[in-house]
Amino acid sequence: MTDVTTGTTEAAQTTQTTGTTETRPTVDVHAHVLLPAIDALVAGLPGHAEALALDAGRNGPASLAVSGPMVRERIPRMTDPAVRLATMDAQGVDVQLVSPSPSHYHYWADEETAEKVYLLANEATAAHCSAAPERLRGLGLAPLQHPDQAVRALEHALEQGLAGVEISSHAPGRELSDPAYEPFWSRAGESGAIVFLHPFGCTLDERLDQWYLSNTVGQPTENAVALSHLIFSGVLDRHPGLKVIAAHGGGYLPTHIGRSDHAWSARSDAHAGCAHPPSSYLKRLYFDSLVHDPHVLRELVRVAGADRVLLGSDFPFDMGTEDPVGALRAAQLAEADFHAVRGGTAAALLRKD
Repeated sequence: MTDVTTGTTEAAQTTQTTGTTETRPTVDVHAHVLLPAIDALVAGLPGHAEALALDAGRNGPASLAVSGPMVRERIPRMTDPAVRLATMDAQGVDVQLVSPSPSHYHYWADEETAEKVYLLANEATAAHCSAAPERLRGLGLAPLQHPDQAVRALEHALEQGLAGVEISSHAPGRELSDPAYEPFWSRAGESGAIVFLHPFGCTLDERLDQWYLSNTVGQPTENAVALSHLIFSGVLDRHPGLKVIAAHGGGYLPTHIGRSDHAWSARSDAHAGCAHPPSSYLKRLYFDSLVHDPHVLRELVRVAGADRVLLGSDFPFDMGTEDPVGALRAAQLAEADFHAVRGGTAAALLRKD
């Protein structure tokens, strides 16, 4: 049993520090649930076939041939809470923050369909997590293609007992800096809701349709672009209470933030939107640890702070890690930093009011 408020858990790792024993849960903030009811809801609707064709073109046939069997093999871990919990036990993970598979965004959908999607996603995710509420916290969805609905979707997610919502890096024709999202950012900041920024698809399209570049290059590129919009537009200045968690360690931005700082200092157009050097905003964001390189993880902790990096596995996809704690340990962080990333910071974020 785990209590993310107090940090007590039977399975948690225990460490001796300065003569005292601290017990903290291990918290994975990047884990997904698959919701077949949403697939059934959108099947055959106008726009769905075109969206599938766009996704297929972006990934390429070779990647699709691998991804299909990979996802099918992992369906029990994403749909059956008992299988999920058994896998978590094997990984040494006490608590997961569970978000819908990004394939459920459906940003092509009209307003009526978009509302049905977020209502179903929020309720189904809450139901999945209710199987083990002491170990599973959930996130809903917000339809970025309809900014007026985003606040309502967030409110509905919170009403379901979810911790916040998951969003992509952009919507068709809109970046996260778009003024139309100001009410959403405002409400997210006021409510203390978590906004999990997880890209789906990359606008570089067919340039990345071989060798799974759509994911290996596309995802970190989309993360970097989206975060840059939040920083340079002043969204984080206007809404200092935002709790944004960026998947995939924030992509390329944290390790190349010096270039952003230089542009901010050297050019008036780069300086116009945000009040402080871009690197300073890394300490206002949160990042998961899923960077697949211990040296990059150490650098992420250096530039953002251990109190801004959270354990993430991308459960249970093949671009994640089966051993998130082992991957974290490989970075050889200071003991206090290791335990902050392992779960201390996330447990505080997920505390119940």
